[in-house]
Amino acid sequence: MASLHYREIDGRSGAYAALLAALGALVLAGLAAAWTMEHQGHHITGMTNRIVWGLPHVFAVFLIVAASGALNVASIASVFGRELYKPLARLSGLLAVTLLAGGLAVLVLDLGRPERLIVAMTHYNFKSIFAWNIFLYTGFFALVAVYLWTMFERRMNRHSARLGLAAFVWRLVLTTGTGSIFGFLVAREAYDSALLAPLFIVMSFSFGLAIFVLVLMAACRWTGRPLGDAVLERLRKLLGVFAAAVLYFVAVYHLTSLYMTRQHEVERFFLWDGGIYTALFWLGQVLIGGIVPLALLFGTASRRALAAAALAVILGGIAQVYVLIIGGQAYPQLMFPGKDVSSSFFDGVVASYAPSLPEAALAVGGVALALVLTALALKVLPFLPRSLADGELAA
Repeated sequence: MASLHYREIDGRSGAYAALLAALGALVLAGLAAAWTMEHQGHHITGMTNRIVWGLPHVFAVFLIVAASGALNVASIASVFGRELYKPLARLSGLLAVTLLAGGLAVLVLDLGRPERLIVAMTHYNFKSIFAWNIFLYTGFFALVAVYLWTMFERRMNRHSARLGLAAFVWRLVLTTGTGSIFGFLVAREAYDSALLAPLFIVMSFSFGLAIFVLVLMAACRWTGRPLGDAVLERLRKLLGVFAAAVLYFVAVYHLTSLYMTRQHEVERFFLWDGGIYTALFWLGQVLIGGIVPLALLFGTASRRALAAAALAVILGGIAQVYVLIIGGQAYPQLMFPGKDVSSSFFDGVVASYAPSLPEAALAVGGVALALVLTALALKVLPFLPRSLADGELAA
């Protein structure tokens, strides 16, 4: 591989200023939404005492999971020694940090009383997976920051492989912890499965790589940097494998539940008569997030098809997380297994939920925050090579 030369983006064009202005407006709208919900109360949202995690949680979990997967490109370069991915490692680490920052910002602002975060950081219940996630998320920030330092500082390059391995293991544990938040909830029949941990890991690979592909293509095109077909071909095949793996694990997850008699009603809800959740599962998660990307990725090698497939994976991923989080709460909770219970409090009734405007603004604001941080970082530090042309990269 020829000597790589990294360079910051110029960032003086009107288009760059317009991009920052548009994303900044979305961030401010998200902050305004959080302030409104904080002062007016969550009664202005679609959330209730049955649906306590709404649309902001969907986007927060999606961004957190994608942050772990965005680091996959850097891991392939440093851990598995694939030189072709090495020029992309810096951008991979950057997206891992910015996506996690956007997801955690939404998470903190959505829970209410964000100033009490210090309590969660100083008082721990180690029987709770949420307590462990405090260490996992902050540790991920620190580890990836040091990992990026070893890439930027020539004297520290020799430590990059070891830091990459540590970051690779840490992100697997982090994503396992995020999936276990739901897998350990035995009170919810729609969750309570050890398969959610590996499913979340595969989801992170797919979602993170899809976002990475779109950011890479956009950054190179808007800054006039050559982007060869060799890089995109590898990313195309990799994204196809991850999208297929997500479909496989989703099938295993539901087939496992169908094998257990007590889970038949839950599966009937999601797969057949769950209304919006069934539609999002088959049309959003399976069709848009799985079948369409596979057809685009393995049917043609064009750049537009790759971009469309990556966008489809992202949209399908949001639908998948929505079905999991919102649908899992909407399904009637079984309070006393094996017993007949009768009361006036919506026994056996599917909970209704409709996202409100403040929830949508906060959710989109988190995505905008991640993109703003990415755009600013690309201007300040040299995360991208001057050229990714085919002749300058090794196989």
